[in-house]
Amino acid sequence: MYHAVFSHVARVPLFADLSRPGDLDLNHTVNLYLSPEEGISLGIWHTVPDSLWQKAQGKDLEWYQQTLQNGAPVIIYLHGNGGTRGAGHRVGLVNVLSAAGFHVLALDYRGFGDSSGEPTEAGLTTDALYLYQWVKAHSGSSLVILWGHSLGTGVATNTALELQEQGVTVDGVILEGAFSNIRQAGASHPFTMFYRKFPYFEYFFLDTISENKVVFPNDENMRKLRSPLLILHAEDDHIIPFHMGQELFEIAQQSRNSEKSVRMVPFEGSHGYRHNGLYQEPRLPAIIKQFVQSLNM
Repeated sequence: MYHAVFSHVARVPLFADLSRPGDLDLNHTVNLYLSPEEGISLGIWHTVPDSLWQKAQGKDLEWYQQTLQNGAPVIIYLHGNGGTRGAGHRVGLVNVLSAAGFHVLALDYRGFGDSSGEPTEAGLTTDALYLYQWVKAHSGSSLVILWGHSLGTGVATNTALELQEQGVTVDGVILEGAFSNIRQAGASHPFTMFYRKFPYFEYFFLDTISENKVVFPNDENMRKLRSPLLILHAEDDHIIPFHMGQELFEIAQQSRNSEKSVRMVPFEGSHGYRHNGLYQEPRLPAIIKQFVQSLNM
């Protein structure tokens, strides 16, 4: 069950060369590798705003790095479990955000894709924290936003809270398909449906996760986090129930003095977006732009 939480051995797309993002229709993207600690190498894509796609042709890593200072907001995309940064819905979101005028940094955590090492909750948080600090060091005064999807929501809130405890408030946090905590997510995940009827389900499955120090306590983090927050959730999400996103929204509202810094946008089940399809929503660019504009107020 511990490995099912991360599902990092499921490499999707199977034969993609992640060092060549252009092969996946990301023609204004550079691949790079960063090392958050000795023995760990992280594969990362930097996609520039779509308005720069022509200038980006043939440019090297240094050019991409310099563009981070052009004033466009930067989104660090923290994907969910399973697969790689090259999965179709992840590439789809990167393209949507780029077209909306954002830089996007998408990484594969340790153990995922072409990144080395083995995943742990602490390790994934370290990876995201390192990338955030790298981006801040190269992006001048540009806004830097954490976007987590599914398992990545746990990475995002852990990272934002860790930074907050260091005296740094993340400019904004976007949570897509967020769960309350990994134990509750595991108890309702389709993967566990067959096993729930057996005696000792909690002991063999859920307790094992906790014993391996995998918690991802989004609900607890919400009570402490002070960064502006946007929660996106499809009502027909078949992996993370909609009520979990609603619960996080209510916790965040109750823990803050101002409701203006917390917003939730639900998406009707009739659209059929489920867990991975929100990038197809035509209103999504406007929703994200509105949230980002509010960060400057």
